[in-house]
Amino acid sequence: MKKLFWCCLFLGASSMYASGSVKKHTHAARMHTVQKKKAEKTKKIKKTEMTRGDVKIIEATENIRYLSQKIAKEYLFYYTYPNNAKMQKNLYATLKKLEENLKIISSVTKDEDTQNILEFLAYSKEEILSIIKQKPTSADALLMLDYSETLLEGADSIGRTYAYTFSKEEKMLVATKNIKYLLERITKYYMALYRGYDTQNNRMNLQKSISGLKQYLAEINAYPYPGNLQDIRQHIDKVWHRDDQVLKNIDQYFIPNLLSDSVVYLERKTDAISAYHSKNL
Repeated sequence: MKKLFWCCLFLGASSMYASGSVKKHTHAARMHTVQKKKAEKTKKIKKTEMTRGDVKIIEATENIRYLSQKIAKEYLFYYTYPNNAKMQKNLYATLKKLEENLKIISSVTKDEDTQNILEFLAYSKEEILSIIKQKPTSADALLMLDYSETLLEGADSIGRTYAYTFSKEEKMLVATKNIKYLLERITKYYMALYRGYDTQNNRMNLQKSISGLKQYLAEINAYPYPGNLQDIRQHIDKVWHRDDQVLKNIDQYFIPNLLSDSVVYLERKTDAISAYHSKNL
């Protein structure tokens, strides 16, 4: 069943604005309470067997983690280039994928805490839809950063319920999934700083994401891949080294479009490594 999960998983591949701060704060506080109760409950549960429903839920939570960062990044690009219709179209496409994954969890889970968290995530999804229908603004960009973290926290909370000890190949596949998630997260915070949201929290999250990415890349570099994948890994290292230098010079200059293109390339190459580990399960 674990093999089924990872095959499915591979294939599936701040601040608040004054006018909405009370509502947003209440929503976040209530969700935090649900997450805390769920975390305490999860500690008492030890999964002994993966079911087909579990597989679908874990796959969906992994997708939501990635999409939560991607949609905020895309909005910051849309805010930067408001006349680019393609960027708004990309937002709708990402939101649709988010909705599909929320529906997957909702259709499978019978866990009351998970259902409660899904209500909060559905609220966030509707708020995001309302935002992207309008002309992009600085206030809404801040809200998008908030909502992306809400989606991430919710997905993490649900995912912890179904955690188990990974095999070696599963760990490597997890590393590739986290590389893609962190690439989106890094770009999100890079764009946040570029747009003037230069807060200590945003800088801290950016640095944490960079450090996390380097750890997962180290795991990839330590794995004995066959020749063709060694070449891909070397390309990833070369491109990331260049991107890392760009990120280190963030106070001197910004090149968001070049960094975004580079991230697309890195994610595509990472998919090739993911495919290798998926086949080895």
